[in-house]
Amino acid sequence: MIITVDGPAGAGKSTIAKKLAQKLGFLYVDTGAMYRAFTLKALNDKVNFADIDRLVFLARETNIQLKQMENNEIKVLLDGEDVSGLIRTPELTNAVFKVAQIPQIREVMVQWQRSYGESNNIVMEGRDIGTVVFPQADEKFYLDADINIRAERRYNELKEKGIDVDMHDLLEQMKARDYKDKNRSSGPLKKADDAILIDSTGLSIEEVVDTISSYINDEKRK
Repeated sequence: MIITVDGPAGAGKSTIAKKLAQKLGFLYVDTGAMYRAFTLKALNDKVNFADIDRLVFLARETNIQLKQMENNEIKVLLDGEDVSGLIRTPELTNAVFKVAQIPQIREVMVQWQRSYGESNNIVMEGRDIGTVVFPQADEKFYLDADINIRAERRYNELKEKGIDVDMHDLLEQMKARDYKDKNRSSGPLKKADDAILIDSTGLSIEEVVDTISSYINDEKRK
């Protein structure tokens, strides 16, 4: 069974999808982490983001694994190295879009992402999962929230990790990211026609998970 959760940055996709997968006993797949890990490699290798041929070659030579730990945390392995703590900085976030907007890179990523659904029950989150990666998914959800709430959530998340950020700058970056995500030519962020919209603005994490779970009955999980 394949469940997709799409939505903009800061909507709570990762947290919600992770907890939903845990509740259902499914594999959680964070596609954003895959793009971040590859972007980190491209930065470390000092690849010019305008050199698409070089980036595509690098992507095809890259191994990215999402390993689910016993505590349900996801370890991101880049060519065998744990980079989980290196891929969430604001600087890398700003660079990810430059890579994610390249159609040839997205094609490679989609192949990786689809491989997880071939033999697993999965909850996969991202921005084009229900529209591009798994358009025939069993259940699709689009998670959104007021942008000020989304910025506040991301601010608190980064502060907890010891990353110093300015709230105003973060809000402006998020507005710019929303615009770019929704207007890129390849895999733009949008709600699939058959996706269920969940507004998490005034809801707790548990309430969102329970709301989504209510749409996934036991019969569909068999």
